[in-house]
This record gives sequence, structure tokens and C-alpha cells, in this order.
Amino acid sequence: MKKLLALVLSLCMAGGITPVLAAEETKAQPIPAWAYGVLADGYAMGLFGDEIYTQHNQTVTREQMENLTQVVGEKLALLNVEQRAPSEESLVIDTTRGGVVNALYQEAAAYAFPGVEEGPEAFMTSVGALAGDGNGMALDRPCTWMEAATMADSLILNLYDQQNAGSLGLLWKAEGNGNTLYLLGSIHTDRNNVYPFHKQLRDIILNAEQVTFELDFNDQAQIAEFAAMQTYADGTTLADHISPELYQVVVETAAQMGMDEQTIAQYKAWALANSFSSLATMDETTSSNAMAIDMYVNAKAVNAGIAIDAVETYAFQGGIFDGLSPEYQEVYLASGLLMILDPDSMSQQTKDALTAVLGEEAFEPATQEALQEEVAQIGAMMDTWKSRDVESFDQIYDKDAILNSDDELNSKLFTDRDPGMIAYADEYLKREGSHTGLLVVGAGHMVGETGVVQGLKDLGYTVEVVPAP
Repeated sequence: MKKLLALVLSLCMAGGITPVLAAEETKAQPIPAWAYGVLADGYAMGLFGDEIYTQHNQTVTREQMENLTQVVGEKLALLNVEQRAPSEESLVIDTTRGGVVNALYQEAAAYAFPGVEEGPEAFMTSVGALAGDGNGMALDRPCTWMEAATMADSLILNLYDQQNAGSLGLLWKAEGNGNTLYLLGSIHTDRNNVYPFHKQLRDIILNAEQVTFELDFNDQAQIAEFAAMQTYADGTTLADHISPELYQVVVETAAQMGMDEQTIAQYKAWALANSFSSLATMDETTSSNAMAIDMYVNAKAVNAGIAIDAVETYAFQGGIFDGLSPEYQEVYLASGLLMILDPDSMSQQTKDALTAVLGEEAFEPATQEALQEEVAQIGAMMDTWKSRDVESFDQIYDKDAILNSDDELNSKLFTDRDPGMIAYADEYLKREGSHTGLLVVGAGHMVGETGVVQGLKDLGYTVEVVPAP
């Protein structure tokens, strides 16, 4: 049981698999060119969802405004700026540009930001959250959702930049042969208020000539191939591969997430286990869009027109899980369920089903306490990610312990993959000319004796942690 408790952490730091329960993407509609730079940050912070692609030109609604001000308020509160006495001036809040400016300004005016005493228009202009069209600010004109979201996004980012705040990321810089390759160790989740990123990290993303991930998240053919790998194609269903009791638990759990039995029965045990494990890594700060770090960086780069590459393929990563033994997949699935279900409220039937797979110790106090510690550990690692505390991350993660375990999946996740990532980075640094790139893979692949950082050092490259600004 102990090795399975660590599995969620291994996947969180090492895998790039997209959960089958993730929200489907909405086909993008034409977005104004000036708004492209807003999309990744605004979506990641939860300022808007997929509806922005079809409703961006419509006048912002009261409900949308309330969401924008709530997100802005929550993000600014995290800066711990000195609070300021509220103004006695009554501001008009409506769906005009001026009304939106007033609504967003009120959130900032609760704190002693420099210049906030100058009033809504002057302050919002000074921090880059309000701009005109050459003929004035058009404050009386109805405000579109895209305009309102852009104001909110700019307000948050500029005030974070002003305060030298934001997530720094586990970031190294490798140099050799006139080339530079930044190495960003990712954690494949959205939690612990990871957004927004610090300006230093945002700039490194935007200044890269190429950004490389474990997978090409934009390759629709590969994604379709991976989707097919997650489902049974031999005429069987999930019910044919796991115990009837565990199958019933899966069906009931999925139903609570809005998925019917006919849909859930198509998926393989490992695919569902990945989804449940991913859900276990989220917390109350996870935005409504649950945008994992890799996906944010990808969106940021794609919207900026930066070239994208990948170290691995979806078929390769899917094959890692497809090759797991049936017995392991069943245990993996039961473990994922144990991570997201409340033992105090689950039925005896559910407990019996999980116990039959995981053993009596699954519900012992020590095991349940260990599970809670695992979840807390993910949060602690996210905090080290945000502060770029590489040493603390390494101590918490303890990759050596993972590699030394006899878990069936560990060698597939690390031993069989780290060398390929090192080889890719080596090839990039050997390019002719002078190039600057960014490699984004699971943080677990970056650290340790077998990781990318040490591997490049062993090859003679200079690799150092990027100093925090």
C-alpha cells in the first residue's frame, strides 16, 4: 500500500497524460488580435471560460462582472498590501466601460497601491488596465466581455508586477555552444493559487524561440490516437476487466461527476485511474478551468506565435499505461478512488469493494493519515514551485526513494524516460547559431541523479538555477 500512496505524487510530477474527465475544448471563434495576450492568463485565473470564444463581442453581463471582480479581489488579497480606508465617494457600477472600470477599481482601492488615491480612470490608466482608442476612453460605451476581461487581467498582472509577485517556477538555465535552454520543471495541476506567474517567468516564455513539452498538446491527430488508446476496442468494457464490486463503485463515482455508465464503461482502468488521481491533486484554489501549468505555458506560447515541439508522443505515453498488468491497473484504479472518496461518508459496499482490491490496511487510521499527508505534500511542493525553492522541492519529492521502490510503474515513468529528455536537451544545445529555448517537463524529470539537470551537467553544460528577481 505504501508504494501506491506515492504513485499520485509520481504522476503529478512526471506524467503529461490528459485526464479523460477533463472538460472538452470549445472550438475557438475569431478573437480580436489585441486580446490574444490575455487569453492564457485570463483563462488560467478563471476570469472567463470557454464561452469567451463565442461571446467575447457581447456586452458584459452583471454575472460576468461579478466573477471578474471576485477573481480580482481574491488575487489582490494575496499580495498582502496594506489595507486602505474605503472612499466615501459612490461609484456608478454598470455594464459601460466606465462602470466596469469603477467596479474593478473598487477592488484595488481597498489597498494602498501607489496612485490609487487618484481615482478610477487615472489609476486604471497608470497601471495599464485602461487604454483609449485615440479618441478618448469611451467610458460611456457598452463594455464587451473581452474588454472587461482584459481590464481585469491587466489590473492583476500589472499590480503583481509592481509588487514583484507571482509564481517563479522551478527554473534552471542551461548554456552551451552559444545556445541557451531554460528548463522549467512542471507540476501537472492547478492548485495553491499558482496563477499568475511572475513577470520574469512570463517573459522567459514569451522570449523563447521554441517551447518544448513532453507532448504536443496541439497535435489533434495524436490526441485522437490517445483518446482511442484510452478506450476498449476489442468488444469488452471496463466491467470485463475489474471486479463487479469495484466496477459499481466506479459507475457511482462517475455519476456524481455527470458521466453515465455507458460512457464510463468504455474507458480502460488506467485511464480512469489517471483522471481520479488528477482530481485528488486539486484544492479549493483550483480555478474553475483547472488549467495545469503545462497547458498554460502552451497556450501562452501558441497565442504568441512561438514554435512548439515535443519530446515524446501521446502513443508513447499511452503505451506506458497500456502496458501495465491487469492486476496493477485494478489496484491503481482503486487507489485513485480511495484518494477522492470520503471514507467517513462512503457506503459499506464501497468500502468492501476497495478493501477487496487494496487490502484491510486501506482503511486503517495510519493509511488514511498517510493519504492526507500525501495530499498535503502536493501542496507543499506547489509552494516550493511558486517560490523556486529547488532544494526544498528535492527533499520533499525524494526521487531516489521512488526510483528505489519496486513499483511496476516507476521505472516506466522515470528510468525509461529521463534519458530521452536529456538527449533532447543535448541536441538543442548543440544547434548551430545562437538560440534560446524553453523545455517544460515534469519536475520529477528535472531533479535527481537521473534527471535532466544532472544529466546536462554530466555532459559538460553549465546548468544553474535562475536567480529570483
